[in-house]
Amino acid sequence: MHTTRVIIIKSSREIEHLKRSNAIVAEAFQALRMAIGPGVTTKELDQMVEKIILSRGALPAFKGYRGFPASLCVSINEEVVHGIPGQRKLKGGDLVSLDVGVNLNGYFGDGAITLPIGEVDGEARRLLEVTERALYVGIEKAEVGNRLFDISYAIQAWVESHGFSVVRDFVGHGIGRDLHEEPQIPNFGSPHQGPRLERGMVFALEPMVNEGTHEVKILSDGWTVVTADGKRSAHFEHTIAITENGTEILSIL
Repeated sequence: MHTTRVIIIKSSREIEHLKRSNAIVAEAFQALRMAIGPGVTTKELDQMVEKIILSRGALPAFKGYRGFPASLCVSINEEVVHGIPGQRKLKGGDLVSLDVGVNLNGYFGDGAITLPIGEVDGEARRLLEVTERALYVGIEKAEVGNRLFDISYAIQAWVESHGFSVVRDFVGHGIGRDLHEEPQIPNFGSPHQGPRLERGMVFALEPMVNEGTHEVKILSDGWTVVTADGKRSAHFEHTIAITENGTEILSIL
């Protein structure tokens, strides 16, 4: 963990810029919810998201990032994060994690949702509910005076109390003029540890939760992360700002 490095404090003006980039993220998710369904290819979703981002005068933050070839990460079932869109068609019963990044005038937005395709089984629904709630459990701890790993501990405790596991190899992060800034924000940890949270900090919190083991591996494409045991995973992410009015979720409309 590199939590001792500088966490960049944002001004209220910078947070307004970040709110605008994250509003495009939220708009993309609204469109994805409408478009998603059996028979749709992951490439079609990617193209739709890229069109929305460009139409708003922004750039896809992920495309070309360290060589990533697409604007949208699409990760299905046992895929945790960083799935590359292609000709694969979604089918009923799938869980699909969608991760969107936006660069608007040098300010970044980042968010993720996991959606069910058609009817999914009860355990899949429970995984989605626990993971999405884990995000909000973490957000509730992101307040002035708390410590960074209070967020991490709250997410881990919530997830593990429901019999699932949090991914340890990938973490949340600071965000602002760069897509990934300090600090790294793991989804596990001990409470009352880490830097003190201050007004002006902006974080992308993103629990990644697995049905089985927390262990993951990267496929031969160099990007797609899958669960080591082949069980399903879910991923939710919001960009949040700690402001004088409390914690604000930037990646919702």
